[in-house]
Amino acid sequence: MHSTFVSSAIRRSLLGAVTASAIALVAPFAHAADPDPKDWDAVLAQAKGQTVYFNAWGGATNINDYIAWAGGIVAERYGVTVEHVKLDDTANAVSTVLAEKTAGRDEGGSIDLIWINGENFAAMKDKGLMFTAGGDGWVEKLPNWSLVDFENNATIQTDFTIPVEGLEAPWGGAKLVFFHDEAREKSGPLPDSFLELVDWSKANKGRFSYPAPPDFIGSSLLKQALSELAPEPAKLLQPVEAEEFEAMTAPLFAALDALHPNMWRSGRAYPKNYPAMLQLLADGELDIIFAFNPAAASAEIAKNTLPDTVRSFTFSGGTLGNTHFTAIPYNANAKAGALVFANFLMSAEAQAQKQDPNIWGDPTILALDRLSAEDKARFDALDLGIATLKPDELGPKLPEPHPSWMVEIEKEWTRRYGAGN
Repeated sequence: MHSTFVSSAIRRSLLGAVTASAIALVAPFAHAADPDPKDWDAVLAQAKGQTVYFNAWGGATNINDYIAWAGGIVAERYGVTVEHVKLDDTANAVSTVLAEKTAGRDEGGSIDLIWINGENFAAMKDKGLMFTAGGDGWVEKLPNWSLVDFENNATIQTDFTIPVEGLEAPWGGAKLVFFHDEAREKSGPLPDSFLELVDWSKANKGRFSYPAPPDFIGSSLLKQALSELAPEPAKLLQPVEAEEFEAMTAPLFAALDALHPNMWRSGRAYPKNYPAMLQLLADGELDIIFAFNPAAASAEIAKNTLPDTVRSFTFSGGTLGNTHFTAIPYNANAKAGALVFANFLMSAEAQAQKQDPNIWGDPTILALDRLSAEDKARFDALDLGIATLKPDELGPKLPEPHPSWMVEIEKEWTRRYGAGN
């Protein structure tokens, strides 16, 4: 589970009608005590003794355990305490920072670091809620930035079409994959596109479902379908235009109309979230589920959550891919400590630990050819698991649509298929 969880109502109030001109690097809030990441020794000195309140999704035990492990390392080495504030919706953290800004609390904020990407990043950037380190960003000044694969991975520099501009630090990669249990008999071959998934559901009634938006993983399936079916995909990379919305989304909603009656519980109920969907696969109620992590199935097999007959697959035409990040609010109380923790999360040690399916299985954002022999050996020693597709098996990476598309799609989805419909 990667990307951050977003409340539709909060996101609409924050993001609004985001336009290309609105998504610009805002004038920074500069404070005398703000650390300069170019002077790393000074950052380390200032960070010692600070407590970093890290607001991050708390819905998976293995991820929570990983954050606790990373926090323990920085406490021991740098004297920085990390408190994991467990969220069920990252937009709540964004709204907290916005409320503090509205109240004039420009220093001593309650949040020091946020696990973030996509719509939430767009909202924070648009509202001037990001720490900018004097206006030109902080991420590329971190010591471990030189290890990041920023030249070959466009999603590290552009988050859901929005330029990152040094305002959030890459933490992990993500790509949408599907998985199924090979031991179970199913009707027909596995689907190789969203429309084939719709057809598959007709022959395998009740054996597929997805969480209802605005749950992140459920919305991701809608974005996958939109990216495949929109008549002019290039327009998805620009802010949504009201006059084009119906024509661009008509194939999506036609496909959903065909899918829903054949889903689990005839589409009258939805799994609450990814863990609930995972449990339905483990219990034999669903035959195909999906995740935003190529190693997700292997990680669950390693935990004995799923049988070792589960295997991953993807669509040959491509599936969504992105990067998830950490960001520092403009009014964070422990900016230096947040810089230290964000930098450690990009280290080879932390990235290799995170990519281990027995720990998390989250793909690295590092360029392995830039690592020392010792650090590269950390990754070479990893057993990524029997259900993890190799890089050349993952297929093309489809870009995320502009955040404004999902604001409108989730509203329309709720009108058509939400509670009471």
